[in-house]
Amino acid sequence: MSLPHGERNVFRIERLKDKVGNRSNASAEIEFDGTVGILLGEPGRGVRTIIEMVQRTRLDCVLGTAAGMRQSVAEAVWHARQRRAFGRLLVEQPAMTAVLADLALESEAAMLVGLRLAQAFEADATDTDLAFRRLATPVTKYWVCKRGPQHAYEAMECLGGNGYIESFPLGRRYREQPVMAIWEGSGNVIALDVLRALSRDPDSAAALRDELEAANGAHRLLDAHTRRTLALLHEVGGADVDAAQAQARRLSEALALALQASVMARFAPTADAEAFIGARLGEDRSWQYGTLPRGTDAAAIVARH
Repeated sequence: MSLPHGERNVFRIERLKDKVGNRSNASAEIEFDGTVGILLGEPGRGVRTIIEMVQRTRLDCVLGTAAGMRQSVAEAVWHARQRRAFGRLLVEQPAMTAVLADLALESEAAMLVGLRLAQAFEADATDTDLAFRRLATPVTKYWVCKRGPQHAYEAMECLGGNGYIESFPLGRRYREQPVMAIWEGSGNVIALDVLRALSRDPDSAAALRDELEAANGAHRLLDAHTRRTLALLHEVGGADVDAAQAQARRLSEALALALQASVMARFAPTADAEAFIGARLGEDRSWQYGTLPRGTDAAAIVARH
């Protein structure tokens, strides 16, 4: 950066960090010695100014993860449409079709919730949206970004051995995704920020509750999950500090799934929404991708994506 008289500002690069991924975006350890600083925001309110910036960067993490998921789906589906095994294309094999469809649903839910969150950051955002984003940002950042690495890994596995080769792109995607979860607050920091938003900005809880209630009646599983989640929110809100912190991750996950299912119910095709809600909130839900509810038209979901 140049100073007003044309001379360059001073800072020293000690070293570039040898990161697991994100290498094209270099990170450095730097030293400020005789460096001119510029005040941003009001004197004495530096942390608040930083937090406003961090909120927008956390939105970027959500959207970056969603974009990475979309890349992973595109690569996995393209490969499955070209590769033959046991007399059929991989995309026509029921087990693979289910995995691809589940990866696509995860990508779609991440994109929709990210776009809904971005809407709350627009210049003309309402007061309700401002309150909504205060809580919804850490909630969404916590969950979507944590889903990124596992999603990339599963997509990489769809390519078989080729997925593990550096000449294919999904190895890099797998290394890139964790930075979104770690950057601007890793899991515990973000979950504790959810508690901080609830305690310091009560309107944020009301705004998120209103958002969830917009999908009331859309699906019985979502309605039941929303009731449980709001009850948990009330319970955590009345607990002592240690008890609340012990439940911070559980609450963040429950809120995030409720929000994702809500936007899927409102904005995704009915078949996609029902498959996502059943796979994430249903009684027979499982841990791994590819375990969709019985009767899901996985082929149609893959074709759409």
